[in-house]
Amino acid sequence: MSRKFQVKSVPSSWLENNGRRLDCGPYLSGAMEARELLRKLRTDKTKLADLTIGIFHAGRESRQWVETEEFGVRFMGSTDVLAADLSSLPLISRKQVRANPNFTIRAGWTLITRSGTIGRMAFARSDMDGIACSEHVMRVVPDDQQTKPGYLYAYLRSRFGLPLVISGTYGSIIQSIEPHHISDLPVPRFASIEQEAHELVQRAADLRTAANETISDLVSALENEIAGGSVSWEHEYPQSFSIEAKSVSGFMRRLDAFHHIGFAGEAEKMARVPLIDIAEVADALRPPIFKRIHVQEGGHEFLGGADVMTMDQGSEARISSNTKNIDKFIVKPGQILFQCVGQRYGIFGRPTLANRNLIGKAVSEHQMRVTPHDIKDAGYIFVYLSTGFGLRFLLKNSSGTSIPVLQEEGARKIKIYWPSREKRHEIGGLAEAAWENRARAVELEREAIALVERAIEAGAR
Repeated sequence: MSRKFQVKSVPSSWLENNGRRLDCGPYLSGAMEARELLRKLRTDKTKLADLTIGIFHAGRESRQWVETEEFGVRFMGSTDVLAADLSSLPLISRKQVRANPNFTIRAGWTLITRSGTIGRMAFARSDMDGIACSEHVMRVVPDDQQTKPGYLYAYLRSRFGLPLVISGTYGSIIQSIEPHHISDLPVPRFASIEQEAHELVQRAADLRTAANETISDLVSALENEIAGGSVSWEHEYPQSFSIEAKSVSGFMRRLDAFHHIGFAGEAEKMARVPLIDIAEVADALRPPIFKRIHVQEGGHEFLGGADVMTMDQGSEARISSNTKNIDKFIVKPGQILFQCVGQRYGIFGRPTLANRNLIGKAVSEHQMRVTPHDIKDAGYIFVYLSTGFGLRFLLKNSSGTSIPVLQEEGARKIKIYWPSREKRHEIGGLAEAAWENRARAVELEREAIALVERAIEAGAR
C-alpha cells in the first residue's frame, strides 16, 4: 500500500506563533499562509468569540435511545450534519435532551465536526431546528447583532477560514478540536458583502428545507395510498424481532426468515393495491467490481455510497477515464441510485435521484442503478423507493447476514405500485423539482464562499 508524504520548509517564526507545536498538521494545512494573508488585510478583523453568543458542544454522555417520537427527538451524528435527507434519523430520549439543552440545534448555527474527520461544516436549516446532535459536532452560535449567520458560515468554510479551524486539531490516533481552539480565529469584516453572502447561504438553506418537505409529503401521500389509509408499521426497523409460522410450500428457494416475515414480510400484508415487478417498467444495473485507478487531475470525480447521500454530492477523489467499463459507473439522467451492499439498518436501500449535481460523476459499484423505460417515471420510482413499502420490498430481496448484498436479479424483483401515467408523472415532476432545488442550493453556497474569498484576496493586495 502506497503512502502519500508531504514535505515543507517553514520559518521558525511559525513555530513561535503557533505555541511551539512540533506536529506537522498546523503547518501543512495552509493555516499559516491563511493567517499571514489575513494579517495583511486592510480591513477590520474580529475574534470569532466576539461575534458569537457561544461556541460549544453537547459534552460526552451515554445516549438513551427510544423507538417513538412520543418519547424521542431526532438525533444527528457527525456524518448526519451533511446528509441531504434527515428522515431516517434515530431517536434519543426527550428526557435526556431536556436535561442537557446543549444537545439541541437551532437554525442559523454553523455546525463543525470536531473529531474523526475534522472541519466538515453545515449551516443549520429550519428543518434542523430542535433536532439533537452529537457531542462530536461543535456549535458556533452567531450573535445576530454583530454579524450575519450566513456570512460567518461562508467565511469559516472558505479556503481561508477552514485551514484555521482544522489547524487546532490535536491527537495522533483520535484527532479532535475544542471550542477554545477556534475562539481567537480572526474574522475579516466586509460591510459591502456580508449581507449578500448571508442571503446566498440562507436561500440555499431554504431551498433544501423546501425540497425535504416536498419529498416528505410525496412519500407520505403515496405510502398512505398504497396502504389504503394511514400507515402504522408493526416493525419499524430491519433488525426488529419477529416470530411467525409459514407454510414450507411458500418458501420457494429462500429459507431465511428476513425474506418472509417481520420488517420485509409485512409490506405485502399492508399493501391494498396491485403490485408488479419493477423489471416490467425499469432496468437494473450494478457495475462490476473494479480496480480503482486514482488520478490527481482529469478523469472523473468519484463518489462512494456515503458521498451520494450528502448535500454537496461531491468528493476529492478522481478515477482515470481509462478505467475498465467506466461508462457503467457514470451517473446518467433518469437514474435512481441506492446502496446495495452493507448493513440493512444503514444507508442500504436509501434512494437518490440523479440531478445536475450528480450526473456525469462516477459512483461506486456499491450503488445500484435503476433506469426506467420512460425517463419521466424516474421521479416517481424515487418517491416509491423512499416509502416504507419500497424499502421493505427492496431489502426483502437482499441476501447475506454479515454483509447483506442486493444483486441485479434481486433488484429486478422489487415489487412496485404502478398507478396511472398522469399520476406517476405528476409525482415525478415534483420530485425532480425538489432534487433540482437541492442542486441549486449547492451552487448558491459555493457562490457565497467564492464571494468571501474574492473579498479577502482583493483586500490583501
